[in-house]
Amino acid sequence: MVVRLAPNQVHTGMRLDTYLHSEIESYSKRAIRQIIEIGGVHVDGRRVRRCSLEVAAGQRIEVHLDGRSLTPFRITSDLVLFHDEFLIAINKPAGIDTQPTVARFQGTLYEALLVWLDRRHLRRPEIGMVQRLDRNTSGVIVFSIHPKAHRQITQQFTDHQAVKTYLAMVVGAVTAPVQELRATLIRERKSGLMRVSNTYPGKEARSRYRLIAPIGGASLLEVELITGRTHQVRAQFAALGHPLMGDRQYGGPRRLGKITIDRQWLHSHRLRLIHPKTGLPVVITAPLPDDLRKTIPQEIADSYS
Repeated sequence: MVVRLAPNQVHTGMRLDTYLHSEIESYSKRAIRQIIEIGGVHVDGRRVRRCSLEVAAGQRIEVHLDGRSLTPFRITSDLVLFHDEFLIAINKPAGIDTQPTVARFQGTLYEALLVWLDRRHLRRPEIGMVQRLDRNTSGVIVFSIHPKAHRQITQQFTDHQAVKTYLAMVVGAVTAPVQELRATLIRERKSGLMRVSNTYPGKEARSRYRLIAPIGGASLLEVELITGRTHQVRAQFAALGHPLMGDRQYGGPRRLGKITIDRQWLHSHRLRLIHPKTGLPVVITAPLPDDLRKTIPQEIADSYS
């Protein structure tokens, strides 16, 4: 939701937090301050994070509200899967944006990583973002954190040398136990979602999947991404008539038997790449989170812990 405001002469000189509180009465002054601090307020098109800023007549003020917690996400040591001078891999929880959005800078994975690294390094951290995970996708994500690592790690992802393996639960029974999927993906202007197109030019998406087990009216899959397109797994399986469980944007149901699934059933489980300094392979895995574990038999969940 976006609240658009235009202060007049009466408001000139008021503190930003005071002005917003007077205009948006449904939020406490403390909440207004938190919205400013996380980066949800833009003045004349620029993000502003200073509560004491004085407003002026004629300014265009936008308040972006995403409806989620105003307490910034912070990385804890248990979420760090791999860390050395060149790379860091995080087990990203679901519900956290990977990169800044119009509604928040503070509390995104990128900003939380800056804070975590800054507390542990003498030099200013430099982060190379070579991967993206959707807000409600969990699991392993890697960043380069040294200037000498950025180019090589980026090249591995560009050339599809990094091997990314996801766990996904889709609706229904898949037609083959093993299959490679190829599709052309385009973005719909109105919805912003990715769709498979047989008509318009777009970006090639390639994935391989292996059936792990049928579960109720669904199928648990291991999916290897050969390319890394936006919403690739979600869009490809939706086009096959097998949307991800819990993925309401792409037509997936929220319930599996008596269990409610509150987000798309998609987890970045394993990443294999070549270390930019040593040249040796590095394999990083992220265990299944509790919300996904509870939807599958324990013996299967334990094998992916």
